[in-house]
Amino acid sequence: MEQVGRLLARSLMDLGAVLLRPESPFTWASGWHSPIYCDNRRILSSPELRSRVAGWLADEAMRLYPEAETVAGVATGAIAHGVLAADRMGKPFVYVRPKPKDHGTGSQIEGVLKEGTKVVVIEDLISTGMSSLAAVRALREAGAEVLGMVAIFTYGFDLAREQFAAAGVPLTTLSNYGLLTEEALASGYIDAKGFEALKAWREAPSEWGR
Repeated sequence: MEQVGRLLARSLMDLGAVLLRPESPFTWASGWHSPIYCDNRRILSSPELRSRVAGWLADEAMRLYPEAETVAGVATGAIAHGVLAADRMGKPFVYVRPKPKDHGTGSQIEGVLKEGTKVVVIEDLISTGMSSLAAVRALREAGAEVLGMVAIFTYGFDLAREQFAAAGVPLTTLSNYGLLTEEALASGYIDAKGFEALKAWREAPSEWGR
């Protein structure tokens, strides 16, 4: 998996799906200042990388959860990636909204999901894990058995690890922040000073840049 993680990290940078700007940080919706911006939706615009990511997600999901009966994507970023992975796996697909819609049936889970169904969840990006685990709760409340989650990328925050452990949800990711920063340094995308700034942010993201 490390080889896949490094290849994916380089591909994300080449595609512009990941931007690293320790000298000119981004501001997240939470108010955090961040030297990184990750947009995995850009993967969908590259047929080659889109196909590779779908294959990697499907392979990991099938390897870890061969008993999975349905694939669930977390809206909105993981819907397309989840559909592509489910198609590779030959499995049904549903997706989970952040909250029940305020019209029609009021559904939060879109698609056919029978009670007791064994589900593997596909996610595009793990930051704090809050929205991802909210989808897991919705699936469980609908009577599904959530086996685990496979995601494209994680920042690797301690908070997310703690949240997933507390919820009893195994998490596997194709790539991660550590591999990304190492590949960025090795390729010359950032220099040693930038690498140290990225490490410092990872250690205290809520305080960095203030």
